[in-house]
Amino acid sequence: MLKKRIAVLVSGGGTNLAALLEAEKSGVISSGHIVLVVSDRPRAYALERAQAAGVKTCLLDKKALGGQQEFELQLQKLLDEECIHLIVLAGFLSILSSGFTRRYEKRIINIHPSLIPAFCGPGYYGLKVHEEALKRGVKLSGATVHFVNEIADGGEIIAQQTVPVSPGDTPQSLQQRIMEQAEWKLLPQAVEEVCRAIND
Repeated sequence: MLKKRIAVLVSGGGTNLAALLEAEKSGVISSGHIVLVVSDRPRAYALERAQAAGVKTCLLDKKALGGQQEFELQLQKLLDEECIHLIVLAGFLSILSSGFTRRYEKRIINIHPSLIPAFCGPGYYGLKVHEEALKRGVKLSGATVHFVNEIADGGEIIAQQTVPVSPGDTPQSLQQRIMEQAEWKLLPQAVEEVCRAIND
């Protein structure tokens, strides 16, 4: 069975990318192969992580390209050239248009650092998610992997993992625990599950 070709889209440090690369190395991801990492921001450290792992990288600077439309055109061209089967958004901060997401229906997945439908949608990313969760006094938070559609964090849920909120948590400590206990495990498992489903 041929492994599915995976592109990972990033905007920042790439901790989820690191978890995916490690999962492929250890065999957690066995039905797919990460062949491309694309960043929409020039200084994303995730590109260095990918290069160090020998994965092809590409910078598509949205500002330099003149906006979303040209960015998506270039991205589409690149994905087609690389024969990509699955697109994984791992800390990718651009919202993709409905035209783009429809073209890749059930082929784009995202990880979000809360239990959707809580603390999600436009503006909810990074520490903001955890700040809001602590402000509301939730006792459980976690992470969600979902398919991507034109609504921010609005696609069908693939998997969720709960993480307890501790007394005295800060947004930073909660973020770290959710990454370690949920995101870095959940995303690789979901990637494997979706790659297998594509094979079937």
